[in-house]
Amino acid sequence: MSAPIAHPAVRNRIVPLGIELAHGLAILVAGALGYWLFPDDLAFLTRIVSLAFLVVSLDLVIGYCGVATLGHAALFGVAAYAAGIACVRGVTEPVLLIGVGIVAGAVTGLLAGALITRFRGLPQLVISIAFGQLVVALANKLSWLTGGSDGLSGIAPGPVFGLFAFDFHSRTGFILSICVLAFVIMLLARFVRSPFGLMCRGIKDDDLRARMIGASVYPRLVIMYGVSGAVAGIGGALNAITAGVVGLDSVGFERSAEALVMLVLGGAGHLWGAVLGTMLFQGFEHIVSAANPFHWMTLVGLLLIGIVLFAPQGLVQLVRAAWSRASARRVG
Repeated sequence: MSAPIAHPAVRNRIVPLGIELAHGLAILVAGALGYWLFPDDLAFLTRIVSLAFLVVSLDLVIGYCGVATLGHAALFGVAAYAAGIACVRGVTEPVLLIGVGIVAGAVTGLLAGALITRFRGLPQLVISIAFGQLVVALANKLSWLTGGSDGLSGIAPGPVFGLFAFDFHSRTGFILSICVLAFVIMLLARFVRSPFGLMCRGIKDDDLRARMIGASVYPRLVIMYGVSGAVAGIGGALNAITAGVVGLDSVGFERSAEALVMLVLGGAGHLWGAVLGTMLFQGFEHIVSAANPFHWMTLVGLLLIGIVLFAPQGLVQLVRAAWSRASARRVG
């Protein structure tokens, strides 16, 4: 007797769920390997995870919507400040602080999106830079709240769920960060394949055609910016919780430019590209700067040039090409 054939609608529900679980499992496996291989560098690995949220959030607006921005660190930094201020004022539960970061990042994202997505091309890029610099200026001016140029310090979160205290070796911080990243990547893997996510891809490819078929382009871009802000807010909150301090560099132009570089390295339009790009750039920078403190920026520049020349679509392009060759050999 032949096996029953699943209805196409059922298959369409099952396959995406498998893809999402694979995304989350891959993040957890990578985190377990990092925990086992680099037990003395967990603080650095935690920082990589926090920045991965920023780069993934940037991918949502650039890779999936085609919105040009160089002020995305504002979303990350505002959330970091919000979580840090809440912690200093008495909210010490890390999960609640992450929630504060999500709300702060989402609100900032909606405000930024409402302004930035009204424009296209160079004006859009300039407006995004101006928005980021405005946030930097506000963070510096409100020194009574943010600490100004000295930064916001004294951030001491309590144990996670009242059970798992943060330790000197950053074990709790890393495990919390990697678990949250796995969960968020699973959600985003479903989100970008949803009708809303697919429509955003269509807007990126041809916004005029999207308008002609009746799609509301501007509201969708603003909503995506809000979602992006929420994701960046998680990273900002985790950065404040695990680092214990928030500085102006969290909202600065350099952080925004660095995030864009990491996205280009990994490959825009792919969630995994954002994560891989963050890992490559931060890991390479960490190793090279320790080995050659005087010329490490030159080596980082050469890496960027090499990736752009030989893999213009980022690391994802190299991984896919290698996978295709391996599959061809197995078939042959």
